[in-house]
Amino acid sequence: MRAYMLLLTAAEALRARVDGDDPERGDVPGWVMITVMTAALVLAILVPFRTAIVNAVQQALTSVTSAG
Repeated sequence: MRAYMLLLTAAEALRARVDGDDPERGDVPGWVMITVMTAALVLAILVPFRTAIVNAVQQALTSVTSAG
């Protein structure tokens, strides 16, 4: 009987999610916009400062790997 109630509860939760009744479903267009804007910011920072970033990362890796 307990397994049957668990199955009914899971089926009801799935139905609510598929029907769009879930208030925590989220805002997909908003997340897409945030993702695109983040990618644009990364490119805007990476393009002019690529050499400086590569040098900084190489120096950091060198200092970590040669510390032994």
